[in-house]
Amino acid sequence: MADKKNYYDVLGVSKTASQDEIKSAYRKLAKQYHPDFHPGDAAAAEKFKEINEANETLSDENKRKQYDFELEHPGMGGGNPFGGGFSGGFGGMGGFEDIINSVFGGGFGGAAERGKPRGADIQQTVRLSFLDAIKGCSKTISYMRNEPCKVCNGTGAKGGNAYQTCSRCGGSGRVKFQQDTIFGRTIQVGACPDCGGTGKKILDRCPDCKGKGYQRSETKFTINIPAGVDNDSSIRKRGYGQAAGNGGESGDLYVYFQIEPHKLLHRQDRDLYVTVPISYKTAVSGGKIQVPAIDDTLELTVPECTPSGTRFCMRGKGVKTVHGTGNLYVTVEIDIPSKLSREQFKRLDEYEQSVSLRSCDKMNKFAADISALYGKKVDKQ
Repeated sequence: MADKKNYYDVLGVSKTASQDEIKSAYRKLAKQYHPDFHPGDAAAAEKFKEINEANETLSDENKRKQYDFELEHPGMGGGNPFGGGFSGGFGGMGGFEDIINSVFGGGFGGAAERGKPRGADIQQTVRLSFLDAIKGCSKTISYMRNEPCKVCNGTGAKGGNAYQTCSRCGGSGRVKFQQDTIFGRTIQVGACPDCGGTGKKILDRCPDCKGKGYQRSETKFTINIPAGVDNDSSIRKRGYGQAAGNGGESGDLYVYFQIEPHKLLHRQDRDLYVTVPISYKTAVSGGKIQVPAIDDTLELTVPECTPSGTRFCMRGKGVKTVHGTGNLYVTVEIDIPSKLSREQFKRLDEYEQSVSLRSCDKMNKFAADISALYGKKVDKQ
């Protein structure tokens, strides 16, 4: 453990973090350091690998218990009284892993049985336009992966059946053995050394995959993306990750989304936000304005004497998802002319003279506050 970073620190969560908090932190960091967004950046690639390693451990309750145990007992790693240690991470911990399984999984009578080997998960990022994410669409995904060999059905054996059940483990892939520890004599369960934990021994290797049980090839399919996905959304497709080989279970494919921004609209969850410039006349006299929305523009009535910065809510005009429909929030801002003619300035002065301070609520209150605080009289400014 001394040469490894703390997995909780890697994900930026506390040791008491819930699975939802771990999942949220992982998604955020995975998208931030994904190699697709940092081509040729070795540091980002290493960080991405580190994030995945931390998530693989902390998102699995059993692995997390084992990891927490090691954190609390750092002297147990490497050459320790258990005679095993965390050699090479959590994938092959030897005897010590099974001792911890005994401690957390039902006493020293025996360790919990584990399933077949499982392939690694794969992450893919799909870029979507703002409107495609809101309305839903279909996208074709193409990527390289280790697929189960079609000739031997992933067994690695010629014809898919040129193997026999391992005589040592009886096909379970696991064997029990005794070991003396500081806790006393324990019964441990580990991978069968004869078959490598597969439960079978290949008699004649598949000529296509050379006994590996998988082949490198392109996977291509169309995925239906539901309406309302956001940057925090992902879709899991079971069995579309890396093949494990030797009849093991393939990993999963996780599809994440990167949403392109809209020129006018801004999205927060199910709600949409937009700022619309209006003239001084519309703000004072009122009027109808056109507001950009998802499919078209909508008409909004601006009442008389509307201050700049006023926000209106158009209910039910936001993003529609399975959890409900959001609102469209419209903020109006008075657009001040960048240039006026002498005649326009003259008319503006005439208008200013015609409006009394008392008719301007904010300026009237401001003038009163200045007078009370500083004893000075302030006119319109």
